[in-house]
Amino acid sequence: MPLRYTLQAECPETGARAGLIETDHGTIETPIFMPVGTAGSVKALSPRALTEDVGAQIILGNTYHLHLRPGREVLREMGGLHRFMSWDRPILTDSGGFQVFSLAELRKMSEEGVRFRNHLDGQYLTFTPENVVDTQRDIGSDIMMVLDECPPATVDEATARKSNALTVRWATRAFAHYRATEPRYGHHQALFPIVQGAVYPSVRRESARQLLELDAEGYAIGGLSVGETADVMYDIVEVVNEILPADRPRYLMGVGTPQNLIENVARGVDMFDCVMPTRNGRNGTLFTTEGIVNIKNQRWQTDDSPVDPGLDHYAARTFSKGYLRHLTKANEPLFMEIASMQNVGFYLWLMREMRQAILDGRFPEFRREWSERVAQKA
Repeated sequence: MPLRYTLQAECPETGARAGLIETDHGTIETPIFMPVGTAGSVKALSPRALTEDVGAQIILGNTYHLHLRPGREVLREMGGLHRFMSWDRPILTDSGGFQVFSLAELRKMSEEGVRFRNHLDGQYLTFTPENVVDTQRDIGSDIMMVLDECPPATVDEATARKSNALTVRWATRAFAHYRATEPRYGHHQALFPIVQGAVYPSVRRESARQLLELDAEGYAIGGLSVGETADVMYDIVEVVNEILPADRPRYLMGVGTPQNLIENVARGVDMFDCVMPTRNGRNGTLFTTEGIVNIKNQRWQTDDSPVDPGLDHYAARTFSKGYLRHLTKANEPLFMEIASMQNVGFYLWLMREMRQAILDGRFPEFRREWSERVAQKA
């Protein structure tokens, strides 16, 4: 069945909204955070931990990394990523464009696409709008993303406009190819275009209006959280969401901190992803309902309180802060599992709290209380 978005509630004071995204692999309650499983695995967490312990409804995979390893042929032979990794819920894949464009000295861009040397063996590959769709067909993700150019926040307006024009042309080609091809594994795959335009409202408006012509099942906002201030990010999201259709899901790519999530939900965003929970966790920073904890700090050495008494997943209630500090100082692999479970669990808890606040008509109070809490911790 086609992807379908249902709006359940909207905050009259802000743009915050709660809804449902229906896919062939299940229904997603929004607003939602998607744990990042770059190469077919969320770092240190099994699919069982994701579903049973922290309640993940959808995860994100990366087309660039999956194209390199295990590769399209393996994915086809194994029946797609869902079967390959034993995950029966929705998957979103980004196009790999951000990773390719981060290889600044190893890539060459043209109208056709982008040619680059991959980071594994140095061989040259070419991504085009069409073959990126083909790769995602082989992956079998429920939501696919178009190939786009993601310019840095520091580009001038003329460069941003030129870059966006290329992104729109690529998106048009991607959708033509998408509509001329069929899903490989029998379930529907949606394709989202990506609004670009750096920090320039006029370019962002132009991008959003042009992409509306594609009549997509959902829309993404890219090119943010790449060096601009949070206030600039929020302003751009407001500008774009004034144009994007209210009956389609809106996905803000690569964002961000808990405060970023709350403020962008307030501006009408439905979907988020970010490596911050798992990456920061592996480095010893824990997000908890009591604030941010640097578990490497000596103050936790003999602390026998639970990691997070405010959450009810396995890691939060079972282990003490003192034990976690021991694990990280001893470089024990178990630490990565516990830290990732805590941080991903916290992010998903935060999204559930926001969703319930929207449904209950108390999102402004929730937002205000959270801001006061952050200020007190600071």
